[in-house]
Amino acid sequence: MFVVTGATGNVGRPLVEALAKTGAQVTAVSRTEVPLGVRHVRADLTEPETLKPALDGAVALFLLTSPDFLAAGGDLGRVVEIARASGVRRVVLLSSQGVATGRHPAGLEEAVTASGLEWTLLRPGGFHSNTFGWAEMVRTRRTVAAPFGDVALPTVDPVDIAEVAAAAMRRDGHAGQVYTLTGPEPVSPRQQTAAIAEAVGEPVRFAELSRAEARAWMLQFMPESVAESTLDILGAPKPVEQQVSPDVERVLQRPARSFAEWALANVAVFK
Repeated sequence: MFVVTGATGNVGRPLVEALAKTGAQVTAVSRTEVPLGVRHVRADLTEPETLKPALDGAVALFLLTSPDFLAAGGDLGRVVEIARASGVRRVVLLSSQGVATGRHPAGLEEAVTASGLEWTLLRPGGFHSNTFGWAEMVRTRRTVAAPFGDVALPTVDPVDIAEVAAAAMRRDGHAGQVYTLTGPEPVSPRQQTAAIAEAVGEPVRFAELSRAEARAWMLQFMPESVAESTLDILGAPKPVEQQVSPDVERVLQRPARSFAEWALANVAVFK
C-alpha cells in the first residue's frame, strides 16, 4: 500500500490519481477529507501519532510538509520514526530546490536521509500552479499583478512532480536519489501572463508590483520567512535556480510540461 500525505493539494491529488491508476492500494492523508476515490485518513503531521492508522500495511510513504507544519515547529523526525515502526520501507520527500542553494534549511531532508529507510528527495523550484493566485484578477479584471515581471525561472508542472514521486514510490532504482525538478524552459511572469491570455483567448494585462506590495500580499497566506525567501528567489535568482534540470525527463522518459501546456490544461480556472 502507498500512503500520500498532503493528498488534497496540487501535487498530492495527482499523485493519488497516478498511483490508483496502477491498481495499487492507496491511502490519502490530509487534515480535511475530500473525495478522492481511495481510502482516506484524517491526520496532521504536526501531531505525528495521528498518522499511525494510515500506515497499516504501507510499504511507501510520500511526505509533503506545508508552511503550517514549518511554522508550528513540526517534528519530521518523529513522523519518520512512526513510519519505520509501522513497517514502511520507502519514503519520498517533497523538498525544495532552495535546500541545495542554501535558501531553505536542510532539517527536513536530514530527518529523512538519517531514517535508515530507502529515501528519495524531490527538489522542485517554483510551481506552474503558483499562478492560481492570479486566477481571480484574471477572471474579473483580465489583469495579472506580480513582481519581477521579466525575471525568468523554469517553473514545473505539479503533475510532473507527482508522476516522478509515483515512479520513486513504485519502482526500484530511486533510493538515495536527489531529483531537481523544473520545467523545460525559464519563463517570466510577463510570459506566463501571455500564455494565460493565449489560453483564455482574450488579452490579459500585466501590472508589475513592487517587492513591498508583493510581500504584503504573500504574508496573508505564508510565514514571513517563507515570503522573504520566495521573493529573494523570484527577484534575484542564483544562476543555478534559472537552469533547466533534465531530471523530469530522465525519470519519466518524456519532456517536462511547459507553462503554456499547463495553462491550457487549467484554463477553466482563469475564465
